[in-house]
Amino acid sequence: MAAFDYIAADAAGRMVSGSLSAADEAAARKALAKRQLAPLQLSPGRAGAVAASKVGKAGRLSPKALALTTRQLATLISVSPLEEALRNLMLQADRPNVRRVLEGVHAGVIEGRRLSDAMGQQGAAFPPLYRAMTAAGEQSGALQPILERLADGLERDEVVRGKVLTALVYPCVLAVVALGVIVAMMTYIVPKVVDQFDSMDQTLPLLTRLVIGLSDLMRDWGWLMVLIVAVVVVAGLIARRREAVRLKLDAWVLRLPLVGRLTRDLHGARMARTLSTMIAAGLPVLEGLTITARTVSNRALRRATEQMAEAVREGGGLSAAMRRAEVFPPILVYMTASGESSGRLEPMLERAADYLEREFSNFTAVMLSLLEPAIIVVMGGIVAVIVLSILLPILQINTLALG
Repeated sequence: MAAFDYIAADAAGRMVSGSLSAADEAAARKALAKRQLAPLQLSPGRAGAVAASKVGKAGRLSPKALALTTRQLATLISVSPLEEALRNLMLQADRPNVRRVLEGVHAGVIEGRRLSDAMGQQGAAFPPLYRAMTAAGEQSGALQPILERLADGLERDEVVRGKVLTALVYPCVLAVVALGVIVAMMTYIVPKVVDQFDSMDQTLPLLTRLVIGLSDLMRDWGWLMVLIVAVVVVAGLIARRREAVRLKLDAWVLRLPLVGRLTRDLHGARMARTLSTMIAAGLPVLEGLTITARTVSNRALRRATEQMAEAVREGGGLSAAMRRAEVFPPILVYMTASGESSGRLEPMLERAADYLEREFSNFTAVMLSLLEPAIIVVMGGIVAVIVLSILLPILQINTLALG
């Protein structure tokens, strides 16, 4: 297949340009005619061939890049044809991987594929749920509002992710520094101080003996402790690849007091947002559940979502299926039932998603704000114990000397 660059006039008399792949010039002119374009200039080019050669090899887009690209595409297709919007995005992309992805999508659209199909050719660049919602927008004729919703969701996720990472930076640095100080004290400072107590013909305090024993263990067998931890981590990662082990582990995570609640709320919000968008696009709830289930990383939640899809397929209600799953927030089940009974399922799911996302954001902010003082208190207590174990023998010596 050869690549051709063209300048043509559409049915409204507007000038459009782009590139396409065809066997020869005659085939290229026929392809343009099928798209109701009158070629004014047709010349061999490389853009289409380059894009086609990179189909499926562009790699994954970062969440930030995907959100920005989606927002720009939603804005551009509201004022220009899809092919022109993609071409403009491709030309202004400043990152090579983003440009390669857009080149591939642009080439697919020029060859007559739907936007979602062209995105599917780019491997992992566009998530399955993203492509499914894009296809829903194409089928319903509401591509621009669907892309707006996708951009809103991606930007919300990026804001939450940024807040969490920003809040975790200082506590993580603090924990690493404090841990390094404790290890240095136990392996270097404590042994030197202990040498001063060897000449004492006195029984050292219990706390001092415990700290000395732990110091000797870390200094003599620290390498073995690190090796054991590494082996346990590697064994855990290998075992986690087994579906049965992964299912039990993920079910245990959902039962944890704080992490379990956060996981359930986040999944419930995403599922409600997805179903709301698909219902607004005119697609059935069953298809939304099926697609959502494939994107859930927690195996227990994935199984619950698949069971919900099966219950809906058999004619059951969405809220009843949620209630039987017993893993979704009660507010989501209640608002879904209200939406079904009132015939306003789409706005009720949207409100439930807003509420759960707001609760997740607030709860995460509170927990992260408590993390920093908790680390300071714990590490400060450990350092205080080490210092006290050193001071106790000194105070004991002074007491004996004064007595």
